[in-house]
Amino acid sequence: MDRLFLGGEAGPLLDELPLPDRPALDRLLSEQYRWLGQEKKGFLRFREPAEAMACRRARFLDLAGSVVRIGAAAELGVGERQELEERLRCFMPWRKGPFSVFGIDIDAEWRSERKWDRLLPELPELTGKRVADIGCNNGYYMFRMAHHEPRLVLGFEPYVQHYFAFQALNRMAGLENLAVLPLGVEHIGLFAGCFDVIFLMGIIYHRPSPFEMLRQLLGALRPGGTLVVESQAIPGEEPLALFPRDRYAKVPGTYFVPTGSCLVNWLERAGFTDVRLFCSHPMSSAEQRRTDWMGFESYADFLDPADQTRTVEGYPAPLRVFVKAARPG
Repeated sequence: MDRLFLGGEAGPLLDELPLPDRPALDRLLSEQYRWLGQEKKGFLRFREPAEAMACRRARFLDLAGSVVRIGAAAELGVGERQELEERLRCFMPWRKGPFSVFGIDIDAEWRSERKWDRLLPELPELTGKRVADIGCNNGYYMFRMAHHEPRLVLGFEPYVQHYFAFQALNRMAGLENLAVLPLGVEHIGLFAGCFDVIFLMGIIYHRPSPFEMLRQLLGALRPGGTLVVESQAIPGEEPLALFPRDRYAKVPGTYFVPTGSCLVNWLERAGFTDVRLFCSHPMSSAEQRRTDWMGFESYADFLDPADQTRTVEGYPAPLRVFVKAARPG
């Protein structure tokens, strides 16, 4: 078993953080890595293809454009590329992208470059910074951050599928300042005062206590640090949040879906300063859709066929909002 898939790559980056309780974090991670190392189908189906790709190291890497490009097509023969594509498809459904891996184009469900393009005009300084990406999925945004030469980017991703997808991609990319921990946002309290920048994108409405989470994120920032929040939202000017009875747009585990002004209020009352909503836009099937790499229901299936302004449950169709905030210095 490749120890680098089970924590070996994260150790040097953790050494660069001023962790207040490193022993407690090490104990937690040790438990998580033992869990990931189980010889069960649910783990082997993702770990084995990741380990099989570990021997490949890309000579070409391009992180500057919309597509994260790891390796060039000319680096592999036809048979090698077919074998690699079969292994990459083991990580389906691919939710974030696009990627091109040795010439294999991965058209993910989300056109994540659109979200990144909306962030770019407000992107905090990342060069030389310690950065966290909470709920990083397969690491698409981490690779985009790497173009800006941060000191380190730590992803937090508790799902086995996404954790090993990132490990496979980054082993081929060879970026030593990126690592993913098999942890969730509920563990951010172990990182008090550690990060210059934290990205929280697509997470807050999945938490039953969003305000308490924001308080913990405030504590994980260094004084003067920046939090960037991107969230599903409902239309409206009032500081209100929708609490769906069961699901919202067919998605289970959705709790509070705020208006933009409600999200701003949460951040201000949690203790953040310089809180500013800088982008709001309606969702669309041009940005989230079914593809050859994600064959399940997607955005178009979540709306009322007779009224596209409502979800199938009858709630307002979602917006996406972006807010930037700071920890007081």
